[in-house]
Amino acid sequence: MIVYQETKKQFLYDVRQDLIEEKIQEKVRKKLHKRTARNEFMSWMNSMQYMYKVMEDKRIPDDSHVAIEYRIPNSNKRVDFIISGENEQARESAVIIELKQWQQLEKVDTKEAIVKTKLQGKLVETTHPSYQAWSYVSMIEDYNEDVRRYKIRLQPCAYLHNYRLQQDDDLINSCYEHYIEKAPIFTRGDTDRLAAFIAKYIKKGNPDVLYHIDQGRIVPSKSLQDSLTAMLKGNQEFTMIDDQKIVYERAIEIVKKKADKKQVYIIHGGPGTGKTVLAINMLVAILNLSKNVMYVTKNSAPRQVYRKKLADGKYRKVYIDNLFKGSGSFVESEKDELDCLIVDEAHRLNEKTGMFQKGENQIKEIINAAKVSIFFVDDYQIVTTKDIGSTDEIKKWCHEYEVDIYEDTLLSQFRCNGSDSYLSWIDNVLEINCEATDEFDYDYDIRICDTPDEVRNLIFEKNKINNKSRMVAGYCWNWIKEGRNKTNVYDIQIGDFEMSWNLGSSTTWAIDPESVNEIGCIHTCQGLEFDYVGVIIGEDLRYQNGIITDFTKRAKTDQSIKGLKGLYKKDKEKALCIADRIIKNTYRTLLTRGQKGCYIYCVDEDLKNYLKERLKKSM
Repeated sequence: MIVYQETKKQFLYDVRQDLIEEKIQEKVRKKLHKRTARNEFMSWMNSMQYMYKVMEDKRIPDDSHVAIEYRIPNSNKRVDFIISGENEQARESAVIIELKQWQQLEKVDTKEAIVKTKLQGKLVETTHPSYQAWSYVSMIEDYNEDVRRYKIRLQPCAYLHNYRLQQDDDLINSCYEHYIEKAPIFTRGDTDRLAAFIAKYIKKGNPDVLYHIDQGRIVPSKSLQDSLTAMLKGNQEFTMIDDQKIVYERAIEIVKKKADKKQVYIIHGGPGTGKTVLAINMLVAILNLSKNVMYVTKNSAPRQVYRKKLADGKYRKVYIDNLFKGSGSFVESEKDELDCLIVDEAHRLNEKTGMFQKGENQIKEIINAAKVSIFFVDDYQIVTTKDIGSTDEIKKWCHEYEVDIYEDTLLSQFRCNGSDSYLSWIDNVLEINCEATDEFDYDYDIRICDTPDEVRNLIFEKNKINNKSRMVAGYCWNWIKEGRNKTNVYDIQIGDFEMSWNLGSSTTWAIDPESVNEIGCIHTCQGLEFDYVGVIIGEDLRYQNGIITDFTKRAKTDQSIKGLKGLYKKDKEKALCIADRIIKNTYRTLLTRGQKGCYIYCVDEDLKNYLKERLKKSM
């Protein structure tokens, strides 16, 4: 989505008349449903004056087109400035410019593409401007089918218009050379150089270029499962941007560090912030350092999917099994037996392990086993009474072992079409966080359906595209023992609607072609993502002058609430509080599995009507 787009001529007029920042602000409000912070408004005022001086250069054609604040598909990131047209070969072209207000910078030569600069009065680490510009172009090329179809040439660069370049400046240090070559740097006093650079790629105007960029069909991003084999061969198929790159480099730095103490890195991130992509990228990088490293999850579903993909790639089973481990694998591990353990979905960790309840605490065992433990955590995805992997619990064991603790938060959003506001809407509507916004932009396909058949038909249709759409449901229907390996035994029945839970005979429900005929539960789909997800909300979540949770409506076969009935008899208030958190977190997780869209059916009629009303209000 492009916020502001005009011809060069109109852009120059808007700046000259001091209208540009107000126009951008108004379009941000209308198109993105966002209010503009004062510092962002002031940065437009400053940056557009400099871009005016660049764009008035006669070498840049008058019929070229300008776009400001283009939101990259499937993310919450925005490109600052685009100039589009055609090059000498009449090929559609666009110059992508990352604008920075920076005035100082320090190199960080121990981490790839990372610098230190002052942001909001603090010296912080962030990505080098060239890397940022290049990574944004990579994302556009990955997601926008029209950019690929029309072979649009996208040329990134960065313009630090307040930055006076010094001799031997850290900004252009040789450690950043690789990315500066891909996305050249321009600084204060480089008006003519930047104009010449733009003119090199834009020789005449073409209004179709911005149309293709803005309206091009957004194909689903590359599937992590599909790319894992190539990644393990050393090909990074997912470009990390902004906070992802910072966290990744910090993790590698911690692993490389020669320390006398254990190291623990806690990485916070909500649904769709790229936790699993980061975890796998870290796995590959640390393997390449010849370190003894493993990827760990409590939930077996992601591990089984990755194992199957790698097996198809002709990796030996023993090698695969040694890379991907369950969270209970370290009960008997010696201290510092491993260089690094990367724990995805760490909030799902338990105290005891397995049928025989071995061990003391999985967090303790992981920290004990590894010199470096990396925990990816979302406290809002704790969905069973046994889940103990909260931030506080991890820190408790960190203090027990007297480890060095590092902590960061991922904010970039890649699921739900990059819509932070959709996730906030979910938090608000489910009353998880009533201060969260209840407005979101409609680039994300969300529908409240009147029947479960409507949801199923939509998912069946979407799944025909690439086998990446599935149905899920709250665990309110028993998993019938006799039918656990049969799709014709219907566990879930709502009127005439009948479907089976996912089969117990398959550990790869997320990618099995026939599993679109089955419904997954929270234990099957947590840690996985799809293009489109259909969600059936059972009677454990209702509406009655507010959101009501009811753990008694959960299935008898649901082990996630084990012990709640006993606790209810002893401490009613505590039991209800735990149940409320589990049920809301469960639906929050289910409702955020879809990259492109979510279709919802509610068994409770009042809840259905409430969600429809809330959706209407948010438009």
